[in-house]
Amino acid sequence: MLLLLHILNFVGINYALNGERSTENTSFPIATNGQPFPWNKLRLPGWILPVHYDLLIHPNLTSLIFIGSVKIEVTVVHETSTIVLHSKHLEITSATIEEENGKTQADLKQMKVLEYPPHEQIAFLYAEPLLVDKKYFLSINYIANLSDGFYGFYKSTYKTKDGQTRLLASTHFEPTSARMAFPCFDEPSFKANYTIKIRRDGQYSALSNMPKVKTLKLDNDLFEDHFAESVKMSTYLVAFIVSDFQSVSHTTSSGIKVSVYVTPEKLNQAHYALEAAIKILEFYEQYFGIYYPLPKQDLVAVPDFQSGAMENWGLTTYRETSLLYDRETSSASDKLWVTMVIGHELAHQWFGNLVTMEWWNDIWLNEGFARYMEFISVDATYPELQVNDYLLGTCFAAMGRDSMNSSRPISSKAENPTQIKEMFDTVSYDKGACILHMLRNFLTEEVFQNGIIHYLKKHSYSNAKNNDLWNSLANTCSEEDFTSGKFCYSKSQVAKNAHIYYVDEHFDIAEIMNTWTLQKGIPLIIVEQNQKRIKIRQECFLKGIFPHDPQWASMQIGFLWHVPLTYITSHSKTIGRHLLKNHSDTIELEEDVNWVKFNVDMNGYYIVHYEGNGWDTIIKLLNQNHTLFSYKDRANLIHNAFQLVSAGRLSLDRALDLTQYLQHEPSNIVLLQGLGYLAGIYRMMERRNISDVTESLKRYILQHFKLVIDRQTWSDEGSISDRMLRSALLELACDLQYPPCVQKANELFSKWMESGGNLTNVPSDVLETVYSVGSKTADGWNFLLERYKVSMSGAEQGKICSALASCKDGAKLTRLLELAMEGHIIKTQDLSSVIYSVSTNPAGQHLAWKFVKKNWSKLLEKFPLGSFSIRMIIIGATAQFSSKQELEEVKLFFESVKEEVSQLRAPQIAVENIEKNIKWLERNLVTLTKWILENLK
Repeated sequence: MLLLLHILNFVGINYALNGERSTENTSFPIATNGQPFPWNKLRLPGWILPVHYDLLIHPNLTSLIFIGSVKIEVTVVHETSTIVLHSKHLEITSATIEEENGKTQADLKQMKVLEYPPHEQIAFLYAEPLLVDKKYFLSINYIANLSDGFYGFYKSTYKTKDGQTRLLASTHFEPTSARMAFPCFDEPSFKANYTIKIRRDGQYSALSNMPKVKTLKLDNDLFEDHFAESVKMSTYLVAFIVSDFQSVSHTTSSGIKVSVYVTPEKLNQAHYALEAAIKILEFYEQYFGIYYPLPKQDLVAVPDFQSGAMENWGLTTYRETSLLYDRETSSASDKLWVTMVIGHELAHQWFGNLVTMEWWNDIWLNEGFARYMEFISVDATYPELQVNDYLLGTCFAAMGRDSMNSSRPISSKAENPTQIKEMFDTVSYDKGACILHMLRNFLTEEVFQNGIIHYLKKHSYSNAKNNDLWNSLANTCSEEDFTSGKFCYSKSQVAKNAHIYYVDEHFDIAEIMNTWTLQKGIPLIIVEQNQKRIKIRQECFLKGIFPHDPQWASMQIGFLWHVPLTYITSHSKTIGRHLLKNHSDTIELEEDVNWVKFNVDMNGYYIVHYEGNGWDTIIKLLNQNHTLFSYKDRANLIHNAFQLVSAGRLSLDRALDLTQYLQHEPSNIVLLQGLGYLAGIYRMMERRNISDVTESLKRYILQHFKLVIDRQTWSDEGSISDRMLRSALLELACDLQYPPCVQKANELFSKWMESGGNLTNVPSDVLETVYSVGSKTADGWNFLLERYKVSMSGAEQGKICSALASCKDGAKLTRLLELAMEGHIIKTQDLSSVIYSVSTNPAGQHLAWKFVKKNWSKLLEKFPLGSFSIRMIIIGATAQFSSKQELEEVKLFFESVKEEVSQLRAPQIAVENIEKNIKWLERNLVTLTKWILENLK
């Protein structure tokens, strides 16, 4: 007891992670054995630092238990008798510490172990103080169950063609689950090297971050694989897999062995991923000017996987649909998705792995960069995929989330695991990518690329914060550059290259970019043009909250962005530039102009409203000669107009007027943008059962876009843009019950059924449409379900699942939900997407919500709070609601589970979405009804 009191007294004045003495917290929690636990914070103390982990893991895929031992070399920063680290669901069987004393080791010392599960921490109490700057070796033996979920070291299964179930074990540690596989300092700044050994049965093989260096034969058909020592990295990047997978491999031009591992019967679907990974890895080595530091890169398709993929260094893991490409069942959009995900995960090998954010509040430094590099890398390696067209959609998605009051700053406080998991969202990924795109456009490509190279080189194998990035972009010169005579940019040179917004002004990049990362929201730029004078002002753009609402003014307080504006005019296609740093400003042009268009090619992250007759002029121009604007500008105008409707700034009839020229629109991307809004309004009317408006709007869409619908062929021909337009248009046309579409789809479905599911009869781009039409009959629905059970293609299973969720039979929709909950036929990983798909079906929206409420406790057993799946369930199952009764039901439910969801943003988002929908209908239904009747032929 005296020892414990001594330790507690010492801890009370010890050093926190940031190096400051911590004396304010003097109470300590109680460990599982009833004794005081010697640490009271979620973040670990900083007095012990890990240097190297020697880890041995032995999973038993029969008993589903694994045995582990870890020997952690640590250094002592501040004298202490306590080591606190993370552990979750691990049973510690023994723990010892040994001291390095020259070339000999001191006697092993037994340690007292305390556990505090609420913080997922364990403490080792040592009878003697650990001395500063000395090395110690902490050895821990433990045992645990393979996890049932998708985090930690978890079990996964797959079925062979003949129906056998096979098991494997895989890891997923990000963000805070390495502690479920081995006791560790599970925070990103505690980087260390790892030497991993895995014991396995002879029928399996093992993979880890590094190449295997040797295998030892043990007794009882056991083997022990030894892997090379890793580079210095964070715990969440450690990975290992025990499976019977097979692979295809090739080597990059710089000698990196790249392999794609899959279940044996899907090996033929691995070749495209291998080709893409080789190309993209080679591109990144050139773009970043830093060779990939590991000798190999494995890409593994894991049959049970909650997210899309994970960037473990040297062993990236993927959901099967994010890695595998099947020529018969994968559509153009599937191919684009696979390529983008590979681009994302390989970008992480530099952004995230080589340079890691210091703490999870800046996870956007990993995810925003990786999302943006998807576009840069895929555009360079697969130009035929026209990937830059889809950056528009990424930024539109970010703006949709960011224009809600429930949004958050890119860099936000996150302490506990639930809050940290919620950081992996649209704001971190999509908004992060879009502000980087804006910054690249502001600085020029050359300055931007040099800046991120400087950032990566300066912080390699270390951690970084927001300001480290801004400093690197503002000053790309390093000592190495000067000594080697390389060309680089200084801060003054960056200012001159920043598109000469103001020639002599010094740009403080941190000051500019902090307005985008440290405050939530998106600016609305209000433009008033009068001949050659343009008055501009900025506000915080909010959807569903109108300027005349009582709360609007208070919600504007404190917001100010530094906005790099771009514009063209009726008299000049040369891009004008202006950095708006105040709430209002004036731009004086050299001559009078008839019109001005801001945010050229949608390179900026802001919404623009044209006051006075600005929108009337734009609508008239689009009808007369839409080629005055680039296709990206046209998509941007359509997006802005409908967003402004949701904010009460523009009447719906003006936004609808703007879409009338679309029957002459040559750009597939713009056409899909405009049609997307019309289809969204149609589906809202259908879900609310406003039958007269639904029918009129259906007739309008089919009349107005008949020519472009009729032009579509039921094939896989054309560019990727043509193919994606075809998929979307035919799906919409059949959903609107357009007779030629339904007839053709039924014909193809019948032939497919008669052939027993021979896929050569149905082109992959129209597969989902054909399945959806076929699912409307009982025989078709049942046949699809049987096909789902035997399909070896994740791409096809996804299309079947979507089709099954589109039928109008409530009993079948309920069965689909139950199958997904059971997790046998439809895997648990797909449960959240099944709930969402059913909720978007007018016949299923209330069924889905009822299902969520009834099974809430079971859902939380399957998915942790804060996870992507729980967020998708909460937001997705309620996103279609638009009545006050539905709003009250949702609020009451969240109130009833308040204790569980209090830390989550998702319920706030769900409620705000419904409030926005209600307000949209109240404001626009009469206008919509009148406009359609006036414009029907």
